[in-house]
Amino acid sequence: MKGAATKKAMASPASRWQDAEELRWAVRHWAARIGVKAPQVHLREMRQKWASISGIGRLTLDAGLISVPKELGEFVIVHELVHILAPNHGKVFKSFMFAYLPDWEVREQKLRELLTERKDIPCNET
Repeated sequence: MKGAATKKAMASPASRWQDAEELRWAVRHWAARIGVKAPQVHLREMRQKWASISGIGRLTLDAGLISVPKELGEFVIVHELVHILAPNHGKVFKSFMFAYLPDWEVREQKLRELLTERKDIPCNET
C-alpha cells in the first residue's frame, strides 16, 4: 500500500505484521483452525485484489497486506481459506465466516474503507 492509505492503515507496531513470514504463519494457523490443508503461500504485488486462491491450493496474497493492521489481514486470509469450503459468497460461505470471525463484516468494512483510498483498486474486490 502506498501514500495516505498506508499511513492511515498503520496502527501500533503490535497490531501490524512483522514480515512476510508472520503472514505465512497466520495462513498456516488459520488453515489448521478451519480444518483445511494449508495452501502454498505466495506474496506479490496485486493490482486488483488483496488475495486469490486457486483450486490447486495456491494462495496469493498482495504484498501490501504486510502494512495493514493484522485484523484486516486475518480477514483476507480467512476469507480466502473459507473459499476452499464454499466457493461462492452465499449463505454457507457467510456461515463459515461468522463461525471463524464473528466480526468479519466490521473487518470487511474497514478494509473497504481502506480500499476506497486506493484509487487503483475497486472497493468491491477482496
